[in-house]
Amino acid sequence: QPVESGGGLAPPGGSLRLSCTASGFTLSLYTIGWFRQAPGKEREGVSCISSIGAITNYADSVKGRFTISRDYAENKVYLQMTSLKPEDTGAYYCAAIDGRYASSCSRMDYWGQGTQVTVSS
Repeated sequence: QPVESGGGLAPPGGSLRLSCTASGFTLSLYTIGWFRQAPGKEREGVSCISSIGAITNYADSVKGRFTISRDYAENKVYLQMTSLKPEDTGAYYCAAIDGRYASSCSRMDYWGQGTQVTVSS
């Protein structure tokens, strides 16, 4: 089960770094995705990093502002968020799927409980 941390309140233009970790399994063996859900809206994919090759992709709305990365030593995946906008507000979820079977984030098997990000002045 992935576990997210690092959410909170940030001003517009500010930064936050979200972390995803998991006890009991090695994240580097999994394709990891970050998703978010704003109140009243459907959940959307934000970013994804594959297990093999650490190939990354991003939603158009966050390209150039968010960066997904792995820390293999710490068994973590980070989402560095910069130039935050009010529309980035929402619950952010880390999800995982066995990297042997999937290199994209179109279908995820394991989901965290989420961490809240609020962008407001």
